[in-house]
Amino acid sequence: MNVMLVPRIDKVVVHVGVGESGQRLVNAERIMKAIMHQQPVRSIAKKTLTNFGIKKNEPIGAKLTLRGKAAEEFLTTALKAAGSTLKESQFDEQGNFSFGIEEHTDFPGMRYDPEIGIFGMDVSVALKRAGYRIARRRVSQKKLPSRQRLCKDDTINFVKEKFGIVILEAA
Repeated sequence: MNVMLVPRIDKVVVHVGVGESGQRLVNAERIMKAIMHQQPVRSIAKKTLTNFGIKKNEPIGAKLTLRGKAAEEFLTTALKAAGSTLKESQFDEQGNFSFGIEEHTDFPGMRYDPEIGIFGMDVSVALKRAGYRIARRRVSQKKLPSRQRLCKDDTINFVKEKFGIVILEAA
């Protein structure tokens, strides 16, 4: 097996959309910091939506990017919290996948607190193969060869082997 063709985790992005600023957003940030041991960044509204009471440039959520060992450890616990099953439709053609976690209390060590509430989160995972940098570098940029690109089947096989996840077929 060629080690240059083995997929690896590029990054894991976790997002909690609260929909408003204030104490609920602070609580969501505190929960994210407790679960992932990193400080999240606030995401702001791009436009005003008067029906939802959202103003432009108002913070409405929090997000966090994990890489390396921290990303792999979090992904292991997050997939268990999501029920160890993913649908085939959650994978895209470029080797990425996303899933949601309905309650933060599904993580080990997290308890329900009535003053904080319950927060769900979206998890997006980007996978890559070694050598992907040639397509993104500034000097001597080249096209990524087709055998270095990840496809949907490669990603599904990697997730099955690495994390023991059951993939549900599309009906």
